[in-house]
Amino acid sequence: MNKQIIISPSILSADFANLERDIKLVEDNGADWIHVDVMDGHFVPNITIGIPVVKALKRFAKKPLDVHLMIENPEKYIEDFAIAGADIITFHYEAVKPENIEKFCNKIRKLGCKVGISIKPKTNQKDIIPYLSFVDMVLVMTVEPGFGGQEFMHDCALKIPEIVHNSKNGLIIQVDGGINNITSKICTSLGATSLVAGSYIYNSSDVKLAIESLRA
Repeated sequence: MNKQIIISPSILSADFANLERDIKLVEDNGADWIHVDVMDGHFVPNITIGIPVVKALKRFAKKPLDVHLMIENPEKYIEDFAIAGADIITFHYEAVKPENIEKFCNKIRKLGCKVGISIKPKTNQKDIIPYLSFVDMVLVMTVEPGFGGQEFMHDCALKIPEIVHNSKNGLIIQVDGGINNITSKICTSLGATSLVAGSYIYNSSDVKLAIESLRA
């Protein structure tokens, strides 16, 4: 088992009426982080959860909250998410003006959170190379963000090696979208060090085995 691979189950596939139960389920069975998908219905065509839910999750989650902001104008909300309990805040490259990215990353870090930057499938990985020194993590989307249960886009995973080649030591390369026991191997072989999986884990009859299979 590869201990270096960080597994971050997405609660997008959990039972929202039983979030405490479902977070405890993955925490007790090997999850490293808890992935929280925040969608606003504008940046992506879906609406999920916001600051009050993150605050509620923080009361019982034992693992770091890995908060993925799929929202417009993330600058307006990061302080509130940090106060609510986010441990990692990932924003989308497409949602922030390039000239503001360095300042934005510094603000997130000053709030006590790790910084992530994410790219959609149609965004070229070269676009974020200038900003890698400002972040702790890059999140490569291998589906169009907005909904769970989509099919893995292999071409998107091929962005990983160039990001790895241009990154500093310790940069976490996370992949989100269509991750299962097969696609996880593709991603880690290309250099990914963190995997987000929702439906694969929560729809499994054996959550512990599902999580372990992502690291195997």
